[in-house]
Order: sequence, then C-alpha cells, then structure tokens
Amino acid sequence: MPVFSGFIAGLLFGVGLLLAGMADPAKVLGFLDIAGQWDPSLALVMIGAIAAAWIPMRWASGHPTALLGGAMQLPGRRDVDRRLIGGSLVFGIGWGL
Repeated sequence: MPVFSGFIAGLLFGVGLLLAGMADPAKVLGFLDIAGQWDPSLALVMIGAIAAAWIPMRWASGHPTALLGGAMQLPGRRDVDRRLIGGSLVFGIGWGL
C-alpha cells in the first residue's frame, strides 16, 4: 500500500505540474529570466502549492491518527543535510531539463 500511495502522490504532483504550466519550457525560461521578460506566474503557482499543503499539514500535526486509522507519521527532522540538498538538486536539474 505505501508504494501505491507514493505512486498516486507522484502522479498527482506530475499532473499538477502539467496543469500549472511548469512543464512548458518557454514558461520556465520566462520564470528564470529575471533580468529580461520575467514571468512571475510560476512563483504564484509555488505560493499556491505551499498554501494548499499548509492546511492539511496543520491538521495532521494536531491528530495522533491518520484518516484511515493508522499512526500519523510526520517528518521529525528539521535540519538540512546532504541527502536533502542532493535530492533538491536532482529535482531542480530534472525540472530544468
């Protein structure tokens, strides 16, 4: 079940990127071109995604059990380590390609 849940979460994330235009190379280049014709629309998409994730995270932090009755498992670490930086780099490079 965890593999299936991860697959569904990744699929929803990918569909969200496509619908928001974050997979369109021209849109991404417009966002990254700060000195030229900067397109801030992707920044608004990111802010909206953070806001949409904040609500369920706040709910989850106050409940000991998940919606389906299992134990709530939230990330406990708040430090930035090499694995986090490496994963961020891989994601950013892949998105940029």
